[in-house]
Amino acid sequence: MSADFSVWMNDCLALVEVCLDKHLATVDCAPARLHEAMRYVVLGGGKRVRPLLALAAGELSGADQERVVLTGVAVELIHAYSLVHDDLPCMDDDTLRRGKPTCHIRYDEATALLVGDSLQSLAFQILAQPGLTQNPGKQLEMVEQLAIAAGSRGMAGGQAIDLDSVGKTLSLSELEFMHIHKTGALIRAAVMLGAYCGDELNASQIKQLDHFAKCIGLVFQVVDDILDAEATTDTLGKTAGKDAENNKPTYVSILGVKQARELAKSIHQDACQTLDKLGADATRLRQVTDFIIEREF
Repeated sequence: MSADFSVWMNDCLALVEVCLDKHLATVDCAPARLHEAMRYVVLGGGKRVRPLLALAAGELSGADQERVVLTGVAVELIHAYSLVHDDLPCMDDDTLRRGKPTCHIRYDEATALLVGDSLQSLAFQILAQPGLTQNPGKQLEMVEQLAIAAGSRGMAGGQAIDLDSVGKTLSLSELEFMHIHKTGALIRAAVMLGAYCGDELNASQIKQLDHFAKCIGLVFQVVDDILDAEATTDTLGKTAGKDAENNKPTYVSILGVKQARELAKSIHQDACQTLDKLGADATRLRQVTDFIIEREF
């Protein structure tokens, strides 16, 4: 990771944290316990990959960074809500997230449900703010795209497939279908919405960017599966080996670690070749892509 990218990334992460802090209600605002729990699960943790991808895509279209960070924060809030709900006993039943007790452990299950609901609402409140793009019609389309990415045809649908797949043997194509929805939909939304905050892209650029976004969503999940199998709980900030313990199909369980790594490299190469077609303005996207795969390699 180049020094230049490190500076850019750290600046972006600082912007994201400030924006999240600004839009999350403070604990002196009723209901105080709910607002405290929302801040607990969102602030001061996480890789912020989705906002980083949004900000990098915004550079491709020459977007105002202050606009793009709002888009990235909206996607991050959807992601945070999904983690809170995923950790519940009725889902993955986990006790550790981002190195600290999960929301339902720190508070209670009812509060965790309300935290997730509230974070989702806040995401759409932010995305609906006037002036996010120069074209109100485009902004309305962005709201629709995030709703699809978060719903039954995206993240929530992927989670439903995941729960239904416990103890089953999936083919590689079935696993890919699941993760295109569960993980990939929100990552794809981050990329596309970030780009939509700037100058309008032509049809070819949109096609290439969309293909890249699908690739990066998949490679993120492959790397995540490898880390779950090989990294420690302290490194991950969540319970290591949870997928194997719960008998969930993963890229590692289907392919083994060696082939999963090869798959990640292949998808990463596809993503980078696609970015080559988008020219120098896609440099930040390439750097974020390298950062994602370097989590494991």
